[in-house]
Amino acid sequence: MVGDRIWGNQYMSDNTVTDLRATPSHEETTDGKLVRQPPRNEEVEAALLGAILRNNRAYERIADVLRPEYFFAPEHQKIYTLIKRMIDAGQEARPTTLQHMVDADEALKSVGGSEYLYELAANVVTVINATDYANTIADLYLKRELIQLGEDTVNDAYDMDFDETAERQIERVEHRLYNLATTGEIDRGVTTLKEAAYNALVHAEEAFKRDSHVVGVTSGFRDIDNMLGGLHPSDLIILAARPAMGKTALVTTIAYNAAKAYRQFEDETGKVIEEGGKVLFFSLEMSADQLAGRILSGEAKVSGDKIRRGEIDQEEFTQIARAAQELAKAPLFIDDTPGLSITGMRQRSRRVKRQHGLHMIIVDYLQLLSGPPEKKNDNRVQEVSEITRGLKMLAKELEVPVIALSQLSRQVENREDKRPQLADLRESGSIEQDADVVSFIYRPEYYLQREHPEMRPNEPQDKYLERVQNHEQRLAESRNVAEYIIAKQRHGPVGTVELFFDNDYARFGDLDRHHGGDGF
Repeated sequence: MVGDRIWGNQYMSDNTVTDLRATPSHEETTDGKLVRQPPRNEEVEAALLGAILRNNRAYERIADVLRPEYFFAPEHQKIYTLIKRMIDAGQEARPTTLQHMVDADEALKSVGGSEYLYELAANVVTVINATDYANTIADLYLKRELIQLGEDTVNDAYDMDFDETAERQIERVEHRLYNLATTGEIDRGVTTLKEAAYNALVHAEEAFKRDSHVVGVTSGFRDIDNMLGGLHPSDLIILAARPAMGKTALVTTIAYNAAKAYRQFEDETGKVIEEGGKVLFFSLEMSADQLAGRILSGEAKVSGDKIRRGEIDQEEFTQIARAAQELAKAPLFIDDTPGLSITGMRQRSRRVKRQHGLHMIIVDYLQLLSGPPEKKNDNRVQEVSEITRGLKMLAKELEVPVIALSQLSRQVENREDKRPQLADLRESGSIEQDADVVSFIYRPEYYLQREHPEMRPNEPQDKYLERVQNHEQRLAESRNVAEYIIAKQRHGPVGTVELFFDNDYARFGDLDRHHGGDGF
């Protein structure tokens, strides 16, 4: 019988149980040598296919776990593909309904054709073990893929291609390992409204017990936290602006605010609650020293330009030294590796979370990242799409908010109203699509300083002076004011928050604290 090829006589005599263990990894050849064989269990594959053919409801339990390529035997891959196609189309997958397709396939005819289908279904008594069978097949597939990955890694390392550095090879292996790990993930399944409501209540209770009443990591800005509810785990937050708007200054301030606010405490039940966060800052444009200098300038209230030139007095030096001591306490980690890929960023982020803990990631800026090494191409739009998708996956994997800075296109400068819009995002619509929050920085003072009114032909003097006066009034009202524009928020409102901006210290703050010009 055809079934003897798969199960053997022992299975045919007692077909209630199928051994979930893999076939021995060594087989003896004709010359007596032992040869390693890939891990597989064709008996389990046959048992699962038979269970589905006997009762299609078994497919519902394993559809999210199993793909055709997970099967080792090529004929089993083909049969599962036909079953999947039939059931997904809303039809029954039985030996009778699949018979004509199987008999039309030469490869399947060689193993018995439709007769083999009937053998599969006839040799199954129960479908209760279908999920266990599927998990075994998926596990053995991943082991075979790991073996292939190991072989490819060894071969690539032996290849004397001097353009292919060891670091690039490591990044590529890391990316393949990550894809392999996510391939083996199983769908979480459905959640009842009761369970979801309870989880929402727990989050609300945690926010209530915090001094800031913020669910996520605090930005350090009252009005931004009110609009966003804090920076939430798994969220990708895009902060975009034209040059000189202060986007790096803002995100640097957010990073330091969150790190400075980090603390742990226990509630009355003994549960540990965390505020603020440990922050990893990927600075792809500025060095770590330059970034730290910006933070130091803002905290010490000494101009960064004066610090760089050494034009400071003893009192200012004392302020800087005192601020440096405060900076040393903040759990803020800076990675200024140039030319970093999204794969390398994921690798470094995992390491920091494992070694120190991690609550937020900041990327300055998105366009300086490169895509996965194995997906390099000349299509920059496609590469940016891969990067934004990778950042969102990173946020979900590590369960931290990821803030990524982005450039805006020059079309902003061609409009009378230069406030950014979603359409101004540069290079890829996937930035807007993948982001949970898209926000912009706009400083009207920057543009008003460069738009002094000129007298128009045949314009009366009084009209011209009126326009000049209006311009000066608008300039005065916009002095040290920046707009944080929330253009998209997947789980909340959109709107604009006004912030205070001090160009001398390159630092932002809540606006109402600084109307009197009292500084930070």
